[in-house]
Amino acid sequence: MTTSNGLLLIDKPRGITSHDVVAQVRLALSERRVGHAGTLDPMATGLLVLAIGPSTRLLRFAQSETKRYSGTVTFGVATDSLDADGEVLERRDDVTLDPIRVDAVAKEMLGPQAQTPPMVSALKVGGRRLHALARQGVEVEREPRQITIDDFSLHATNLPEVYEFDVTCSVGTYVRVLLSDLAQRLGTIGHLSSLRRLSSGAHRVEDAFTMDALTAAVIEGREVLGDPRQFVTNLEQAPVSYDEERRLRMGQHLEIDALYEGYEIAAISEDGSLVGVLRRRGEKWKPEVVLTTGASPESR
Repeated sequence: MTTSNGLLLIDKPRGITSHDVVAQVRLALSERRVGHAGTLDPMATGLLVLAIGPSTRLLRFAQSETKRYSGTVTFGVATDSLDADGEVLERRDDVTLDPIRVDAVAKEMLGPQAQTPPMVSALKVGGRRLHALARQGVEVEREPRQITIDDFSLHATNLPEVYEFDVTCSVGTYVRVLLSDLAQRLGTIGHLSSLRRLSSGAHRVEDAFTMDALTAAVIEGREVLGDPRQFVTNLEQAPVSYDEERRLRMGQHLEIDALYEGYEIAAISEDGSLVGVLRRRGEKWKPEVVLTTGASPESR
């Protein structure tokens, strides 16, 4: 029976994939069910939100969260992947940029917009990964996706071609595409040279474990998982009785007297734990996600 259940925040190091992190966490926690929200490329560092055990069924709520990143962009150099891991396609040695204009142009890119995913990405077209097609020299048409840039600022560094940036954006945003588009607006070329995820929704990298710190904490027997309720803080909280909890776990729909505005709510048991997520079905609420538990309501 699964004993691990909850939220885990990891500060991913550079040079490994998000899948590598999942594999290491499985070993550290001796738990097979581990999933992550919001993939980070190998070159990127920072916050990776993971769900452990039954909480993997709640990952979609973390995947939809607003993200914040910092990093650097290097102007005057273009790569095939739009980031530092790619092959250099072009160099320009005469790049001269005004820091005030760079930041001003970035501010012009705020708000809702359409963004075309890059060829070097894990998206599938016709059942094949784009990055696999790109390696074969094949470029296919990609459907633009709607994104929102909430904040975007840049600052000069002691290297004239390198700028630091900070961006807050919606899920699905490719930061490397955003920076490449910025370079084009400035009349030059550029690529993402470093990237760090600072936050995802209410989760912050300051609260995350490094892999070494996680291993040490597990060996020392310290608690490393957050409450599953942290996945659904954006949902309205609906208290349910032990009898209602029992019925939910049997898959039965509930009639709830209280009024809720959303089409999904979080069902909270009498002992304060998350039972699951309910979805509105007419006048009743259907158990959409029900978390397994080691004890039945009757045995508590």
